[in-house]
Parts: sequence; C-alpha cells; structure tokens
Amino acid sequence: MWGGLLLRALFAVALPAVLFALWWLASDDSTDVYWPPLRTILRTFPDVWTRARLRADLVPSLLRLLAGYASAAIVGIALGALIGSYRKVRAVCEPVLEFLRAVPPPVLVPVIMLFAGIGDTMKIVVIASGCVWPVLLNTIEGVRAVDSVMSETARSYGITGPARIRSIVLPSASPQIFAGLRQALSIGIILMVISEMFAASNGLGFTVVQFQRGFAIPDMWTGILVLGLLGFLLSVVFQMVERRVLGWYHGLRDSSRRSP
Repeated sequence: MWGGLLLRALFAVALPAVLFALWWLASDDSTDVYWPPLRTILRTFPDVWTRARLRADLVPSLLRLLAGYASAAIVGIALGALIGSYRKVRAVCEPVLEFLRAVPPPVLVPVIMLFAGIGDTMKIVVIASGCVWPVLLNTIEGVRAVDSVMSETARSYGITGPARIRSIVLPSASPQIFAGLRQALSIGIILMVISEMFAASNGLGFTVVQFQRGFAIPDMWTGILVLGLLGFLLSVVFQMVERRVLGWYHGLRDSSRRSP
C-alpha cells in the first residue's frame, strides 16, 4: 500500500520537477524584461506572497471558486438527473442546451455585470455558468447509460421517483459525474481569473493584472506560479475525494484488469 502511494507521489512530482529544471536552464541567461530568470522569480516570491497578501487575494479567490463550483455541481447534477431520466424532457431541452453551451462564458461577463453588479455575485455566477456544462452533460450521459436490467428490477420492486434516482441512477452514473466535475474544476480556475480582471479590487486575477500594468514582471510571474500551485493542489484534493467516493468503482476496475 505505502509502496503504491510513494510511487504515485513520485510520478506526480517527477514531471513538474523536470519542467522546472528546463525552465531554470532556459531562462538562466535571460536579459529579457518579460522573461526573467526563474531564480529571480523564486527570489521575489516570498517578498510578494506574504501572509497578508495571501489572506487578501488568495482566500477571496478560493471562496469565489468554491461557491461557483459548488453551485454548478448542484445545478448540473440535479438537472442532469432529471433530463437524463426522461426522454421527452431530453428531447425538449437538448436544442437549448446545445445553443447555450456554445456561448463562451467570458463573453457573458459584461451581460452578467449588468444584472449581478460588479461584486462577488458576478464572479460566482461567471464561474458557475462555465462549470455547469461539463457536469450537466456528463450527468445526462451517465444517467442514460444506467443498466436497463437494474432499471427494470427497480421498477418491478416499486422503486421509482426520487428513491430510484438516489439509490440506482446517481450511484451508477457517479463515475461519469466525477469526470464532469474534474473538467469543471479546471474551467472554474480559468473563469475565476477572468472574472477578477473585470472591476475587481482583490483576487489572484486582479493582482496579476496589477503587476502587469505596473511592469512588475517578476511579481507577475509569481502570481502565475501561485495559480499553477493552486490548480495542482485542488487537483490532488479532488483525486483524493474521488478515490474515496468511487472506491467501489476503482476496485472493480482494478480487479477486472488483474483477472486473466
């Protein structure tokens, strides 16, 4: 067990370590203002990202991301279970869903600002509006793929309505739902940064833009590093949650691989 965990941790840090080494070597002799050496960026990092700045910029960004992501997860799973369970509802909704999913969420920022203002509500709505689609569409496909034998058995035992969705549909569709949640997480981080570039007074996106406008280029690169580290840590946490919730699924998959 511990050997497997150690091996996975080694694989997780191996590629980032190689990329950092290549970055260090490629930028070591750089005199370009916009491409400072990595050693300069790392030396600047602790001076820029103090505890006060992390509290002032990282924490608000993280709270907005979690609020928008959680809202998208709830709406996407609920609507996906409903649309995927009923063929007529799916036939009515599919044209509208295909139209709405084709609209890039950043384009909606000015429109959302008109209705939600320029505060945190706008940023949360922007994040949720982009994260909801992978969750919704993956949930629909996961619900549609539920084993027909299980559905018929549940119907014969009188398990219908919310009880059927809770005990049969959602557990069967959960691997695909988590695939949508994984995609939504990366989209949420992107939209978090974009939303904070519009009429914001704090946040990671706001801070990176302020550094760029003030030509504090090493400081700007430290902000990009913080965003990368945030994405990596959130991905690790998500994988831990996924392994715990979908333990039965990964166990079945691993046993099928081992079987002759």
